[in-house]
Amino acid sequence: MADNSSSVPPATEAAPLITPINLILLSLFGYLIYLRLKPRAPPALPRAPPPTVFRTFTPPTLLPYDGLNNMPVYFAVRGKVFDVSSGRNFYGPGGPYHNFAGRDATRGLACGSFDEDMLTKDLEGPLDTLSDLGPDEMESLRGWEERFNEKYLVVGKLVPVGSEEAKDAEKA
Repeated sequence: MADNSSSVPPATEAAPLITPINLILLSLFGYLIYLRLKPRAPPALPRAPPPTVFRTFTPPTLLPYDGLNNMPVYFAVRGKVFDVSSGRNFYGPGGPYHNFAGRDATRGLACGSFDEDMLTKDLEGPLDTLSDLGPDEMESLRGWEERFNEKYLVVGKLVPVGSEEAKDAEKA
């Protein structure tokens, strides 16, 4: 028989570990680990809104708060003044309820009408007593008021021009 040892191929040499492709892969792996473990900048906190002070408003002093000229959007419902700025797309300029901004919206909400004629024309006169509204309209108004109380911040109260509260607010 022939010698089998001569038919076995010679052992191949081991490939070197330091090759260009291995160096590239090792560098990429190290870079990915660095990106994963590097410290991150702390997230920037949003600026807090300016503090809101409870104020006494009269219809003329409420009027500028209509969302124009970077002013917040306020309106009154049954003597409470709400900051509805977070709903600016509804109550601000160009919104469907913009005619209520800076005004007493009580009658319009009670009647379900968003027309300009629902707003008090005489800003210097007495506040609307709503005495001519029926039970259904008053119930509708209560629903609106509950919704605003849940969703928006009350920033003040609406009083008629010339009342004692209005005079006290002017002095402060």
